Amino acid sequence: MSQKKYLITAALPYANGPLHFGHMAGAYLAADVYNRHRRLRGDKTLFICGSDEHGVAIMLNAKKAKEDYKKYVDGWHEDHKKLFKSYGVEFDFFGQTSAEYHKEEVEKWFHSLNDKGYIGTQDGQQLFCNDCKNHLPDRFVEGTCYKCDYDQARGDECPNCGELIDSVRLKDPVCKICDSKNISEVTVTQYYLLMSKFHQEYRQWFEGKKDSWRKTVFPYVDSLTKENLHDRAITRDLDWGIDVPLPNTEGKKLYVWFDAPIGYVSNTKKFLEDSNSKEDYLKDWWQSDDVELTHFIGKDNIIFHTIIFPMMSMASGYAHPADQVPANQFLNLEGKQFSKSTGHYVDAHKAYADFGQTALRYYLLSILPEATDSSFSWEQLQAKVNNELANNIGNFMNRCLKFTQKNWSEGIPAEFFKGFVESGFGKTLKADILELNELLSSYQIKKGIEKVMVIGQSANNYFSDSAPWAQIKTDKEAAAKTLAYSSIYALCLGVIMKPFLPELSSGILKHFDNILTEEFSTEIYLGKIEVLNEVFKNGHSVETQVEALVPKIEDELIKQMLAELD
Repeated sequence: MSQKKYLITAALPYANGPLHFGHMAGAYLAADVYNRHRRLRGDKTLFICGSDEHGVAIMLNAKKAKEDYKKYVDGWHEDHKKLFKSYGVEFDFFGQTSAEYHKEEVEKWFHSLNDKGYIGTQDGQQLFCNDCKNHLPDRFVEGTCYKCDYDQARGDECPNCGELIDSVRLKDPVCKICDSKNISEVTVTQYYLLMSKFHQEYRQWFEGKKDSWRKTVFPYVDSLTKENLHDRAITRDLDWGIDVPLPNTEGKKLYVWFDAPIGYVSNTKKFLEDSNSKEDYLKDWWQSDDVELTHFIGKDNIIFHTIIFPMMSMASGYAHPADQVPANQFLNLEGKQFSKSTGHYVDAHKAYADFGQTALRYYLLSILPEATDSSFSWEQLQAKVNNELANNIGNFMNRCLKFTQKNWSEGIPAEFFKGFVESGFGKTLKADILELNELLSSYQIKKGIEKVMVIGQSANNYFSDSAPWAQIKTDKEAAAKTLAYSSIYALCLGVIMKPFLPELSSGILKHFDNILTEEFSTEIYLGKIEVLNEVFKNGHSVETQVEALVPKIEDELIKQMLAELD
């Protein structure tokens, strides 16, 4: 039997502006933790993402910036790559949907769906600007919502009431290209994905997910697809995007929602080609029964990843549909939605410069909106980092390592490490690490980092309760055992933190480089702590300089952050 492999994707970020904490918590950090977890278990994974670079919003903002479309998306693509690197999100490949390799893959999917009868033309009504002579689909037009009377409703959605807008029904429409109100309604022919023809096959697949998908995902999708699937237009009359690959279709582009998810597949192909792999992107990954496919997304992307892309994948025959879609809810900022236009917003690059990767990853992972919306708070960030990460983990590491280095400069002999694995401390630690693995394997990232902190608190309590600074005055051997057991805790914490806080993990494990191999690390991560007897068979000495691992966050910095929101 072939070894199971894991294909992990994170929602393609839209190349139309900066990413914020809501994006990071919505998809990317959880996906990164899961990918690291799988690799630490010895599993083979591919972690694929890339920029989503077509669509009306990009066209409008590129025009405002007076940049050509390609230059505009390239700029945001590089900005997002830099941000992901700062936050420790390590994709195997981060591609672009404006690239030629992506266009070639999209055309293959279009032809397959078309040849099998799942694409057809339908006439529909669309708004047209008589002054700048442009068709006005989606965000090319704004007006008053016909449901709630909000006067800045977009042609695709009303930001006020959430209604999915039929743009021709907007009241008082305004062209977003030239601000004209000289708008008329015209009949246009577009190509549609005939999803209604695949309803039975889709439901047969989807109903098998009832017991494995999140309660925030399955019931919602079930309600949308139980009776039927709706045909959806996949083309627009635009000048930016992938041309419809059929004769006599000049001026028609495949719309962004059709081409974007295929980016997962095209980016897989490109990665394998660039790395000179002998694997085939379809046979060995996207079509393989030995591969588990997981899409990490925010809840606003559920429809695309649980209905439309699975239908496209199955109907085209090019890919297996997703096994898991652990969609997160929304992250707000100080109780309100992130909004760059109103200034209720945080520059994620600046936040990294001010707080660093470890503090931000820790706080964001601790408030992941896995089941309900959650809120980012600067004061809560300070409290959790200072009281939990610095006082619990950082303080324990500092005291344990410095005390060892000061009093056992030649190293603690091997005899003092014996007995931990068989002790109650060892049995509890083993059970906790095994539970941690189960949590992460079932996409419970937030509970996973909580479990790490429970283990950290156990280590801290053991050290404080044993009080080696007092023991050493009357019983140096007892103090040596305390430090030996504490060192074991420190090593294990460094290992199990790898998926969550890679920089902090490295800072801890550098003090164990002289005894910890990759093989030992894997065994410990899997909960096979019996290997610790082998790891410490020659004792251990702290040879590198011990420095503070988790700096505390000062009040002044938090005041500054809060002031910038006002």
